[in-house]
Amino acid sequence: MSSLLAEKLNILEQSGAFRLLTGIQRGIEKEGLRTTPQGELAQTAHPEALGSALTHPSITTDFSEALLEFVTPVMPTPEAAIIFLEDLHRFSYEVLEDELIWSSSMPCFLGGEESIPIANYGTSNIGMMKHIYRVGLQHRYGKRLQTIAGIHYNFSLPDVFWPAYIDALSSPPSNAISERDFRDQQYFGLIRNFRRNAWLLLLLFGASPAVCGSFVSGLNHKLQKLEGKGYYLPWATSLRMGDLGYTSNAQSDFLVCYNSIDSYTSTLGQALNMSYPAYEKIGIKKDGRYLQLNDRLLQIENEYYSDIRPKRVTPSGVHPSHYLKEHGVQYIEVRNLDLNPFLPVGIDATQARFVDSFLLYCLLQDSPEIPVDEYATNNNNKTLVINEGRKPGLKLARNQNAVEAFQWALETLDGVQQVASVLDAAHGHKLHTQAVTVQQEKINHPELFPSAQYLEYAERENISFSELGILLSEQHKNALKQPMATGEKAELDRIARESHREQRKIEQSDAVDFDTFLAEYFART
Repeated sequence: MSSLLAEKLNILEQSGAFRLLTGIQRGIEKEGLRTTPQGELAQTAHPEALGSALTHPSITTDFSEALLEFVTPVMPTPEAAIIFLEDLHRFSYEVLEDELIWSSSMPCFLGGEESIPIANYGTSNIGMMKHIYRVGLQHRYGKRLQTIAGIHYNFSLPDVFWPAYIDALSSPPSNAISERDFRDQQYFGLIRNFRRNAWLLLLLFGASPAVCGSFVSGLNHKLQKLEGKGYYLPWATSLRMGDLGYTSNAQSDFLVCYNSIDSYTSTLGQALNMSYPAYEKIGIKKDGRYLQLNDRLLQIENEYYSDIRPKRVTPSGVHPSHYLKEHGVQYIEVRNLDLNPFLPVGIDATQARFVDSFLLYCLLQDSPEIPVDEYATNNNNKTLVINEGRKPGLKLARNQNAVEAFQWALETLDGVQQVASVLDAAHGHKLHTQAVTVQQEKINHPELFPSAQYLEYAERENISFSELGILLSEQHKNALKQPMATGEKAELDRIARESHREQRKIEQSDAVDFDTFLAEYFART
């Protein structure tokens, strides 16, 4: 553990500010493909009984009509978030009949690009914009990339923590920086340290070492054949986060700067206005139909692929980066977590408590600005762990030196354990330190990594990627299909009906045609 981290933890404890950490909040967004019992992508529309994908606060779709996204409210405990996710799955299974919610991040059997229906959000201007944005993703990257699912983990410290932390760090208290600026600086420091250490989450929680053969059909790749049907890399952790998944060649040479909120919004703004010949060649319209929202490097901010984002709840129709710069960072969104295929909703409270501890560790550590050459180092470390993370003796680059990944992991986990101890002291239990101990055991026993367990299961049962996916998905469906409490189901039914009414209200309130709406939206960049 670094001396600075130890000093900050001591300051938190001595000042009593650590008690405010009980107010840490988290929200979880969990994606999952709807499939047939045979493991094929569902061709049915988003079920009406689940509500409007445009306006429902907790059940929506991502790229595809078949890609469900379950969103929890901001929750005070990990258990509350997991229970809410389970309830959303139970509610959905009462509607889906024989369909499954796919257990893995990498998709089920795909019958080619034409088998992937793009999500529909109705006829309102904002609904059309969401749909055409996805049409643009299709033309830019292809559909199969967009069928990958994952966990997005939203994390924030309580508002009352920040003034207490400022006072604890200052003697006497300093008025040299506003609370809002201090909060932004701290969150961006967290982000920089996350990007330095993101490989650790891929190692510990990566659970996509294999893919269905249909996913790589026609692609050049270096994957090996599974005993059954499918492909894998023997030491891989998260193919979802590698070249086959959330990467973009178009964005690879463009660097968004995380050194401050100003540099972040400025460089992201450049990408929104940067010409890109390949996208210009696609065109914006053909025969009166939109092919993409525009022909810039990024259609909108969300197109920028990043494993972590500074976020703020933004009103509909407002540019997120503008609103972020105006009002400051509200929370952090972690985007590199695979679905754990062995868990009913892809994540559990133990993992959530570790992520909370890890993110607080990233915030409290010293976090110097990231120079240009460090971007390549951090990305290369992630790539190595994605493809070979469990390989014995694998070495990563740290401060221009080579260090064994497992040794670095244990050193980092020692620091995270100390942070977890402070969180447990605030809560009056030992659940955070226990969560870190579970991860330390993985380093000492690599067969416990989810990626290793997945491959071992497939090999032991001599089944294909698709067969294993169906087996686990059916198990989760059975575990989650018990009837809901009458009051909980009635409330979710009410929310679904209200979401349809809200969508109709939005559609009836549009005052301009879509071309005008879009022109006005981009005129605000």
